Amino acid sequence: PPVISVWKMSEYWQLVRRALAQFRAHGGIRGSFWQLLRSNDLKTGTLVGVDKYGNKYYEDKRNFFARHRWVEYTHEMNGVNTYWNVDGSMIPPEWHRWIHCITDHPPTSHPPVTRKYIWENHQFNKSGTAGQYVPYPTTRKKIHEWVPPQVSNK
Repeated sequence: PPVISVWKMSEYWQLVRRALAQFRAHGGIRGSFWQLLRSNDLKTGTLVGVDKYGNKYYEDKRNFFARHRWVEYTHEMNGVNTYWNVDGSMIPPEWHRWIHCITDHPPTSHPPVTRKYIWENHQFNKSGTAGQYVPYPTTRKKIHEWVPPQVSNK
């Protein structure tokens, strides 16, 4: 019979312990199930901060670069239920810099400079809806559509 070394056994035990820690951190099997459905990922890390909308920002340096920071979106934003409708534009500008590794300092420790062009309240991404931004032309068309001639039925 094959013999499993003590080192290999301790490696398996460590894997089981990490899996159980993941389940515990997300509220057991039920909480982990809903977290997987909502974000397709189970991660644990240190809470870095919470923005004014309720989004929670985490960091875990054990993960590789660009996967070591993540956000758990709020369930409601500006009176709109966002539990299943999460969007990357729900991150405010001050946290966008940190989550995309533009800066190493989160806004909780280094508050950003206030700018007049940063919105006070979040605006949802309206692409693909009736409220989307559509630029209007300021010059005449260079190419005109072909309109078929009208044929009279006599």
